Amino acid sequence: MKFLDGFTEQAYALLRIVAGLLFLAHGVQKFLNFPAPFPMPLNPMLTAAGAIELVAGTLIVIGVLTRPAAFIASGMSAVGYWVAHGTQGPFPIANGGETIVLYCFLFLFIAARGAGIWSADGAMKK
Repeated sequence: MKFLDGFTEQAYALLRIVAGLLFLAHGVQKFLNFPAPFPMPLNPMLTAAGAIELVAGTLIVIGVLTRPAAFIASGMSAVGYWVAHGTQGPFPIANGGETIVLYCFLFLFIAARGAGIWSADGAMKK
């Protein structure tokens, strides 16, 4: 689509920000039961996951330490898939794990590419 050719950086920044906000929302739900109660009690693994979701999600949105935050978020998502979903069957669409698989690869891409525009990391490079 020719008319979108000049907006690659802006589209990537929106992808990073929205992905970070959605990831952050998982941590908010775990700790604050907002906007809906978390459906199970927090065990140590869910508490660690919630902390990573809160911290990494915030860093990815702001664009601070984006590469390491996204790499950690990707790894947490991979572990979360195999612990919570992979044991329920091999297919993400059948075991409810498609969202966490998408997070895993999305954050791996962000870790490889970096923060880009509209980020504190990008502003510090200038």
